[in-house]
Amino acid sequence: MADWFTETLHPQVAQRLRMNRAVFRDSGGLQDVVIFDNERFGRVLALDGIVQVTTGDEFVYHEMLTHVPILAHGAARRVLIIGGGDGGCLRRCLMHPLDTVTMVEIDRSVVDLCTQYMPEISAGAFDDPRAELVIADGAAFVKAPPAPYDVIIVDSTDPMGPGAVLFTEAFYADCRRCLTPGGILVNQAGVPSVQPEELTAIATALRASFADVTAYLASVPTYYGGFITLGWASDDPEKRRVPVDALRWRFDAVGPETSYYTPEVHAAAFALPRWVQDLVAAR
Repeated sequence: MADWFTETLHPQVAQRLRMNRAVFRDSGGLQDVVIFDNERFGRVLALDGIVQVTTGDEFVYHEMLTHVPILAHGAARRVLIIGGGDGGCLRRCLMHPLDTVTMVEIDRSVVDLCTQYMPEISAGAFDDPRAELVIADGAAFVKAPPAPYDVIIVDSTDPMGPGAVLFTEAFYADCRRCLTPGGILVNQAGVPSVQPEELTAIATALRASFADVTAYLASVPTYYGGFITLGWASDDPEKRRVPVDALRWRFDAVGPETSYYTPEVHAAAFALPRWVQDLVAAR
């Protein structure tokens, strides 16, 4: 009989995924790592007991975290990814005509494990000459970056353990100094139905450094509790108001393969339900 993986990220609820086959386990590094197969969602990576990514639905999260800010910017040349060890964000960024994409990941083992056991997520992105992988603390990296960036993507775990520093006001201030004028920062901001305080805390911290702060939505089945929010911060409010026709022109000019993202979904993702608007606006 197959085992079950139980995720207890939230104190009031848990979710279970059948472990048809465990392919890797290790608790001796920076994080407790489990990789297993599930017949519905494919191969699953869990860190410290929390599902991070599955090969079955990773496209939703990665497409929305990358294509939205890059196409909204319209002229990005340099992108910085903090975290993102599975390579899914890197792969999607490199679908665009960027000069360079720098990925800063604290745990080299996550990169190696995902490349070995979930290679379809990165799909060779680490071999692209425009990709630069830096194994370092992302919070330390943005204090003295080698160059400014047009877009910063924070693809992190939840605000606990090694990832907690990536949700602080000080970190966002450093990111703001790394951005070019009109630059955009996006980040993983939790599932608001079960993590409402997380979204409010992120928006409050971002407002200390950015003039325009909001969130946008994506529906990732294995992130329990409904749609996930992705944080958005810029000093140029027009970047999140790009008309659908302009987004369509930019999208067609690049032609990235997508399974979730469309220019229409991009525009609609910023239409927040009232209760999510209230969480973003709360202090």
